[in-house]
Amino acid sequence: MRRNATAGGERAPRASVTDRLAARVGNAPVFGRRVADIRAELRRRTVPNHWTNLFGAVTLACIVVVTVTGVLLMFFYTPSSDATTYTGSYVPLHGAEVSKAFASTMQLSFDVPGGLLLRQAHHWSALLLPAAIIVQIVTTFFTGAFRRPRRGMWVLLVLIFIVSLAGGWSGYALPDDMLSGTGLRITEGIALGIPLVGTWLSFLLFGGEFPGRIIEHLYPLHVAVVPALLIALVAVRGLAAWRHGPPQFPGRGRTEQNVVGVRLPVAAARAGGLFVIVTGLLLLVSAVVTVNPVWLYGPASPGDAGAGSQPDWYTGFLDGALRLAPAGWEFVWLDRTWTLAILVPLAVVTLYLLLIAVYPFVEEWITVDRRDHHLLDRPRNAPTRTAIGVAGIVFYATLWVAGSADLISTHFSVSFEGVIGVLQAMVVFGPAVGFFIAKRVCLALQRKDAELLLHGYETGRIVRLPGGEYVEVHRQISEYERWRLTSVDTPRPLMLRPDERGRLTVAQRVRVRLSRFFFEDRIEVGAPGGAVDAGDGSITKTDVPNNADAPNTADAPTVGPIATPR
Repeated sequence: MRRNATAGGERAPRASVTDRLAARVGNAPVFGRRVADIRAELRRRTVPNHWTNLFGAVTLACIVVVTVTGVLLMFFYTPSSDATTYTGSYVPLHGAEVSKAFASTMQLSFDVPGGLLLRQAHHWSALLLPAAIIVQIVTTFFTGAFRRPRRGMWVLLVLIFIVSLAGGWSGYALPDDMLSGTGLRITEGIALGIPLVGTWLSFLLFGGEFPGRIIEHLYPLHVAVVPALLIALVAVRGLAAWRHGPPQFPGRGRTEQNVVGVRLPVAAARAGGLFVIVTGLLLLVSAVVTVNPVWLYGPASPGDAGAGSQPDWYTGFLDGALRLAPAGWEFVWLDRTWTLAILVPLAVVTLYLLLIAVYPFVEEWITVDRRDHHLLDRPRNAPTRTAIGVAGIVFYATLWVAGSADLISTHFSVSFEGVIGVLQAMVVFGPAVGFFIAKRVCLALQRKDAELLLHGYETGRIVRLPGGEYVEVHRQISEYERWRLTSVDTPRPLMLRPDERGRLTVAQRVRVRLSRFFFEDRIEVGAPGGAVDAGDGSITKTDVPNNADAPNTADAPTVGPIATPR
């Protein structure tokens, strides 16, 4: 019999089951080598240490909480529109005829231990999820993180946002209370307002006359389709992020190939801590703040609507688009009534989301820039893109505010028509004003950076020269700050040139005009010889810094065979 013993006769400690299993997997001839390579890569990889990277952890925490609570709620919720008599603990509704869906929701809230906490944690996490995704979209857009090779990741992020909206909307109707019933009545009206297919679409969605079997139809969408799509899109985006690596802001030592930050295990520990904090805060808020009190709204009724009903915040812009449509905006054609008050808002919102999704491809077509970008832009250094983003935010915010136009009217004692009129003007002119102001601010910040490079920063110390003149002493900025300000990718507007056959196509003309719109009004920062005023209010670079780490902007994009910078 063989024994494990040391030289002194003591038995050596035996390895644990997990250690032996890890050793077997690690020593496997094929799979084990791959696992070892992945572990080594995880330990070597560096992640930029920037606050914008933390919203991914917030999004993941919301998805985990909404998924776990949703799975637990499935054991108690009854997805049925069949009528029943309420006999639960909530006395004011005792004996009322309600749907089984509403009765099970009431049972969850009052009769199941911890049921109300589960419901509210599910609802609060569903409210925070779109907010975290929107912040990711905004930070990605303003920093230019959507450029090659991450265009697909941008599209995935927009799809994740749309799927989260679909999940929130489908879950909003499941309690079958008066608030959700009012929202479903609006949905039915929108479906019926679509020409040709509106009636068929409404019957398909509701399973007959309103309310039909809408609960039974939305339940599989909410518990199966949306979670599967959401998890799949998040997983694919995570794989794409692993493949392309993290982008970072420019700085000394930070190049397209070299990432400066913390090791991935450290970053994962920080993200895990934030994950735990967000989860704890969601549970804390769910325990102390009431949300969606269905017992106060009462059961849904096909003939009734709740006064002052509001959708969840993330769908407010959809409701606002409908409210801003002019009254009586319809006409009769082909023996059918075409309601523009429904068709135009649907088209505008669809076009808005589509433009957000395809913007990286549009900008690449305009700039003819097909390089891989791993260094992010400061928003001020891309003034036109930043101004477009601000215009989009103003447009979205106006629609969102319009979703609460009735509450604004009642709370501030102003006419509803006046509120709608102001918001209609804002949705048309507000984005243009936001674009102009944002671009001017970006150019002013660029001018400030140019002044810092030329003269340094003010010290507040006044010195009298021998001739009696008083001047303020300036101190030059540090080498790191100088590098950060001069490492700017500054594309120049294209000039129109005929192609090989001497043709000037419409596409080339449009591209050049858009290129001038993007890049003609700019301030180029960063030159050892200084930045000088060109005489028309703009500052033009007089020399290009010879920095091996700076982005390469020497090659100008082309339109046709020849293109020169303006």
